[in-house]
Amino acid sequence: MRLGLDIGGTKIDAVALDDDSAVLARVRVATGFGPDAVLRNAQSAALQAAEAAGGSASSLGSVGIGIPGVVDAEAGVVRHAVNLGLEELALGGILAERLGAPVRVENDVNAASLGAYHLLGLAGSMAYLNLGTGVAAGFVNDGAVWRGARGTAGEIGHIPIDPAGIRCACGQVGCLETVAGGGWVAHKWGGDAPLPVLEVFDRADAGDERAVALRAELIGGAAAGVRILILTGDVETVVIGGGISNLGDRLAEPVRASLDELARGSQFLGSLELSSRVRLVPAGEPVAAVGAALSGPRQNTKEPSWRS
Repeated sequence: MRLGLDIGGTKIDAVALDDDSAVLARVRVATGFGPDAVLRNAQSAALQAAEAAGGSASSLGSVGIGIPGVVDAEAGVVRHAVNLGLEELALGGILAERLGAPVRVENDVNAASLGAYHLLGLAGSMAYLNLGTGVAAGFVNDGAVWRGARGTAGEIGHIPIDPAGIRCACGQVGCLETVAGGGWVAHKWGGDAPLPVLEVFDRADAGDERAVALRAELIGGAAAGVRILILTGDVETVVIGGGISNLGDRLAEPVRASLDELARGSQFLGSLELSSRVRLVPAGEPVAAVGAALSGPRQNTKEPSWRS
C-alpha cells in the first residue's frame, strides 16, 4: 500500500493507493501549526488512511508527502514553510521512524503536477500551472518530475511581465504573480469575502467595472503563464490547477479565448495551437495527495529515500 499526504495550510489530505494506483481510501485532518502539531497530525492522517483502506502501519510500502516551502527531497527536509510554522524540519526522517516505512518529501506543486498527470491519463510532457495564493509551475516528462539543476524549476510567478506593474514581494516589479495570484487579486479587490476571486468573477458577471478589469487582468496573466510554459518548455499539455482552477470553465474558456486572440496577431503563436494544449485539473480529485503517493520511494528507486 502506498500513502500520499498533501500537507496544506489548514488540512492534511491523505490517500491510500493500491498496486494499480487507484485510490482505496481518503481522509482529511487538520494540519495544526508548528513542528510538533504537523508531525503528530501527519502521522495520524497516515494511520487513518491505512486503516480506512483495510490495512495498518505494517502494510505500508511507502509514504510520499507534498508540502509547501523549500523542500530538499534528497534529505527529506522542509524549510521556510512559514504558513505551517516550520523553519526547518527533518520531516522525512522523523515520519519514517514513526511509521516504520520509507518516506519521501516533495514540494507540493511538484506532487500536484504528478497527480494531475496520472489522473488525466497524460503521456509525454506536461506543465502544471498552479494558480493559488501565488503562482508556480511543475513539470512532468514521461511520468517523472523534472526539478531543474537546483530544484527551482517552475518559479514562473516571479517572471516580470509588466514593467509598469506593482512591486512584488520578491522585490521585482510586475511579476506574473502580481497579476494572476489569488493573494494579489484579493489585495487589489479588498473587502472581507471568504473567496475574493470568486466574488470578483461574480461581480464582473453582474457588470461591476472594477471587477471586470480585475478579472481581465487575471485571465491575461493566466494566459501569459500558459504561453511562457509552452514557449520555454514546449510541453504537450498545460494543466491549470490550484485554488483558482475551481472556477472551472469560467476560468478555462476565457484563458483559451485570450490565447486564441494572441494567436490571431502572430502567425508564430498560431502555429503552436496554444489553446488546444490547455486542460483543467480534474475537479474534486485529491491531485496533490495522489501525486505525493506516486512520488514515494517505491516509484523513485534511483533516488534517496528516508527509511526507519
